[in-house]
Amino acid sequence: MDAVQSLDEAIESASTAVESADDLEQLAAVETSLLGPDSVVGVVRKSMGRLDPQERPKVGAKLNEASVAIGGLLDSRRSVLEVEEESRRLADEKIDVTLESITIPSGVKHLVQKVIDDTVDIFVGLGYQVASGPEAELAFYNFDALNTPPDHPSRWDSDTMYLDFGDPGDEVLLRTQTSPVQARWMESHDPPVYIVVPGRTYRKDTIDATHLPVFHQIEGLAVDSNLQFSDLKGTLLHWAREFFGPQSEVRLRPHFFPFTEPSAELDVSCFSCDGGQPGCRVCGGAGWLELLGCGMVDPFVLETAGYDPYEVSGFAFGMGPERLAMVRYGIDSMKHFIENDVRFLRQFG
Repeated sequence: MDAVQSLDEAIESASTAVESADDLEQLAAVETSLLGPDSVVGVVRKSMGRLDPQERPKVGAKLNEASVAIGGLLDSRRSVLEVEEESRRLADEKIDVTLESITIPSGVKHLVQKVIDDTVDIFVGLGYQVASGPEAELAFYNFDALNTPPDHPSRWDSDTMYLDFGDPGDEVLLRTQTSPVQARWMESHDPPVYIVVPGRTYRKDTIDATHLPVFHQIEGLAVDSNLQFSDLKGTLLHWAREFFGPQSEVRLRPHFFPFTEPSAELDVSCFSCDGGQPGCRVCGGAGWLELLGCGMVDPFVLETAGYDPYEVSGFAFGMGPERLAMVRYGIDSMKHFIENDVRFLRQFG
């Protein structure tokens, strides 16, 4: 069989072969069989150099005719298969935009963090700055600079978590209060000073309804010329009314703290029963809620920081956000704050 006849037969059979391809992958295989190196067209193309010069134009014309004809069939079928492939893909990947989308619920602030933020916002509104300091603290700033005597029980290693215990000159501990930040701030800032200090604190307390070994405190410090006890009471009254409601009242009871003199415990009137009603879930009928400690800064603390107690005076206060959250939301145990029970947390979302 001569080359021309072989090419004619290849052209005739190409249509059936091309139409039998059901997808692009099959069509690629058909293209290789019709136009590849081992196909009739490929074999004739490779043999062109060995043909008689008189036959070469005739075979060359037929070879070109076969290449164009088969290529056209392939291109036509490829266009059809590409449309079909795209239609199938669109059908498989279609999205019903009317279906409800999958939403991930957003979280909410933990109650303790909400109390911290609300309290800090109140004092920032009064012009206070937010201060912070190290949680691993020197005993000097945690105790000595705050007028805590060397034999005070809070300095024992049974009460405080020490990282380096033994040498009073360089003892390192996990701070038991945020008050060391007040000492550090006064040491590096000239008066007037108005700061609020939120942060984590640590003590060797057994976990129960009212104690945690890791808890939070919010301390406040004001140092300026001629500050008086009435300024302290007025400041805390403003905070109580912003935090618990405009009907709130406060009262101060004498107490003792090493770093303030005079010192007091502050009670706020019950925001639930408004004056003391038997069986009140918040105050138990007492009408008052014990909330925080406060007082005028001891002159020794001012002197240790480099201030002249004859030129300036100050007041300080400290409160526990966990305690505030318990009072504000009627929670009966601090343990709820660390158990991560979503049934508890969802109540306050």
